Amino acid sequence: MKKKLGLITSLVLAASVLVTACGSGATTGTGSTSGGASGEKAKRIALIMRQNVGTFSAQYINGVKTEVEKNGGELTVFNADTDLAKMASNLDAAVNQKFDGILIDHGTAEALQQGTQKAVDKKIPVVLFDTDINIPGVPVVAQDDNKLAELSLEKLAADTNGKGSIVKIWVAGFAPMEKRQVTYEAFQKKYPDIKEIAAFGSATNNTALDTQTQMEAILKKYPNKGDITAVWAAWDEFAKGATRAIQQAGRTEIKVYSIDLSDEDLQMIQAENSPWTATAAVDPSNIGRIHAQTVFQKIKGEQVPDNVKLNPVLVKQEDLPKDKKVTMGDLSQYVQEWGK
Repeated sequence: MKKKLGLITSLVLAASVLVTACGSGATTGTGSTSGGASGEKAKRIALIMRQNVGTFSAQYINGVKTEVEKNGGELTVFNADTDLAKMASNLDAAVNQKFDGILIDHGTAEALQQGTQKAVDKKIPVVLFDTDINIPGVPVVAQDDNKLAELSLEKLAADTNGKGSIVKIWVAGFAPMEKRQVTYEAFQKKYPDIKEIAAFGSATNNTALDTQTQMEAILKKYPNKGDITAVWAAWDEFAKGATRAIQQAGRTEIKVYSIDLSDEDLQMIQAENSPWTATAAVDPSNIGRIHAQTVFQKIKGEQVPDNVKLNPVLVKQEDLPKDKKVTMGDLSQYVQEWGK
């Protein structure tokens, strides 16, 4: 009887731990229950996300999950739904629950510096992605955001012969966005005949839809052909909304240049008469894979550089086939540098 009661008590406690984690906005992946052939206990990895919006995030998470499972681990995703206070709370929860490794996606030093230091003090390996925390021994995996902006903006300038009126869609408060803005300001000085006539942008739980609504208002303000030459979108969720607004208004003479890429984006870029002309990107699945790979290197005690930078590629509409829909998986057949 005592053995049965003990078993019931253990099951109740285990269930309560799971409910606590999921109550913090966490979702648990289906990782292995052991560390592989060695029989070691599976490493528990926490992914602390500022938000999980769009297909880019979905493919990034899939990359993380694939790498975690490859290493015999279990992944739990904590999504803060854009709320930095909730993100900080999720990080504290991961530290208190003694995860074996913590991944942080798009955080800020202001919100997460203290929690990250707490994890380091407790000897929990932490790896950042596009987060402006600077703690020795905490690696930062980052896209080259300045290069991303440069590639997309230079393509815009080349296509417009360095002249025209553009709309910028951008939002402050994200480390990668701030870096992209620095490059944009240099671009403005380099091409004084390219004039910014409007700028907007906000990160929400419905970013693409909200951007579409805002872009529709801009199009009504500038109703004539030639009023707007192009749109520069510093995030693919912005580009989706802008593209849909332009298409619905029949203003496809306005071209869209962006940053980031996903399968959904590729479908939109390849659509007939699509205004979405080019985007600079790093494969989001590869970002996730490297992010997770780096935390396992830390767990194993391997030497890891404090900065792991991923090189972006410019994907142009003109390089894609007209008779076949391309996915991220076969994009390297048409864009040679992709995935390298």
